[in-house]
Amino acid sequence: MAKQALHGAVAHYLQASKLQAKVGAAHGPKKLTLVESATVPSSKVMSEEILSADLVTLAPGDELSTWVLDDLRTDHAGEVGAICIYQGILKFARDPALRSFAEHHLATEQKHLYLIIGWLPSAQFSRILPMWRIAGFLTGALPSLFGPKAVYATIEAVETFVNLHYGDQIRQLATKPALNGLRKALLDCQADEVTHRNEAAVARGPTRPGVFLRAWCFLVRAGSSAAVSVIRYI
Repeated sequence: MAKQALHGAVAHYLQASKLQAKVGAAHGPKKLTLVESATVPSSKVMSEEILSADLVTLAPGDELSTWVLDDLRTDHAGEVGAICIYQGILKFARDPALRSFAEHHLATEQKHLYLIIGWLPSAQFSRILPMWRIAGFLTGALPSLFGPKAVYATIEAVETFVNLHYGDQIRQLATKPALNGLRKALLDCQADEVTHRNEAAVARGPTRPGVFLRAWCFLVRAGSSAAVSVIRYI
């Protein structure tokens, strides 16, 4: 009697399942149960979404492509150099307004450096960072010996280059949705650097720099460009 009852219950369940499948086919997609399938297959749309890179967002600490690491290495060395520029200024400058300018910008560059370090593993840092520290310090210290105008012109030249440098990276990252977080971080850095450039230009004044100062600023921009090329590899 119990055996017949069990068979009857199983038959009733199977009949109900078939009826549910027919109703589902008529009124909408069939809902699979664990009885019908131990592994529920993903729909085609779901599979495409899972494989879509657009849905993947990388964050600090994630493994990055070689070209991204190379760019970040230049950013890291650049921020280290920028900090040393302002340290060089503060070592020799005595003008209160210039010192306030340097202290404020130094704090901003330190913030940028911490941000970049979050994305770039220490193993990927430039192997000749001491050279960039010395170069940065001299870039800030030397014009400080000639007065505030020379310093402001130097900062304007440096930040003009940095703005273009960040801009190139940001345009590349615009085609990589997975790196949108990094792109936003670099946009924030770029905005700060543009502010630094504009503040330096205003502080320098409307008078055109002399020939020697223009030559110095050209050397600063050319040196920055050459340094970026080297840092990509070392």
